[in-house]
Amino acid sequence: MLRIGLALPSLSPTLSGGHGPLMISGFLGTVIGLERAVAMGRPWMFAAPALAAAGGLLILCGAPAAAGALSMALSSAALILLFTRIVRVQPTLFNYVLTLAAAVWLGGNLSWLFGTPITHVVPAWAGFLVLTIAGERLELARLVRISRGGTAAFLAVLAVVVAGAALTPFHYSLGWRVTGLGLAALSLWLLRYDIARRTVRTRGLTRFIALCMLPGYFWLLVGGLIPLRYGFIYGGIYDAALHAVFLGFVFSMIFGHAPVIFPAVLGVRMAFTPRFYSHLVLLHLSVLLRVGAGLAEWLPGRQWAVVLNVAAVLLFLLNTVRSVRRKPAQLR
Repeated sequence: MLRIGLALPSLSPTLSGGHGPLMISGFLGTVIGLERAVAMGRPWMFAAPALAAAGGLLILCGAPAAAGALSMALSSAALILLFTRIVRVQPTLFNYVLTLAAAVWLGGNLSWLFGTPITHVVPAWAGFLVLTIAGERLELARLVRISRGGTAAFLAVLAVVVAGAALTPFHYSLGWRVTGLGLAALSLWLLRYDIARRTVRTRGLTRFIALCMLPGYFWLLVGGLIPLRYGFIYGGIYDAALHAVFLGFVFSMIFGHAPVIFPAVLGVRMAFTPRFYSHLVLLHLSVLLRVGAGLAEWLPGRQWAVVLNVAAVLLFLLNTVRSVRRKPAQLR
């Protein structure tokens, strides 16, 4: 809200500069590392989420950016070690993809640590989240038969996403175009092979998860097509591309997976309720306004969209907490 020009006198404007690293590495890096560390149960594996959280705290406390960047780089290195251990136990394609995602995150964090502008690092951070989600969805896609050609196409798309992330620090426009191509192609692959195409016909929580996945893939497509079309993205176009991916796609995935992941990580029970559709619908309507206003360079529209974005996330947290408190609670 500070970054979009809304007046929040109780907060320091300097916090707005850390928005990207806080959300991607501080928040999502911590959650992803914590999920895997809890699943494996080895104490040393909690170093990955702890270092990501520490990096976020350093940014919040006003420490030099290099301190936060170093902590997050160490977190991504620890996450690679964690996934390497998982691959040794279960050498499957989706675990290799998750390891690759952590490596892309490390590359982005090191690039940021050594002074690369955040706008040039964003494709690597996006690659980390997008590849992580793709790996997790590929794990579920074991229930769907994927041909050799489909697998080869998936690997080719991953190579394009990684190439775009690696190229952007050296050639901004070309790197973003390559990244956009990879993101758009990956969205089409997921729409073709994701199990959500089947589970959307079911009921309850399973249907809700599918209805989070499918619109999310649409926003990933949009987030890829924008830089593919414009190349050198800036201003409202930059905002539209980023938030189509990070809000429309990533947060839609978070909304869908939270009722399954939160109970596993926190050791609580959650009851699915139709109220969950309220934060999902608000999220997508707010992203629609934000992307449209960004492409039109309409600042008031973007500001209203940001307020609605924040409201969607707060409503998600409220609905999640309320579902945890319901007893007896059972996923259905």
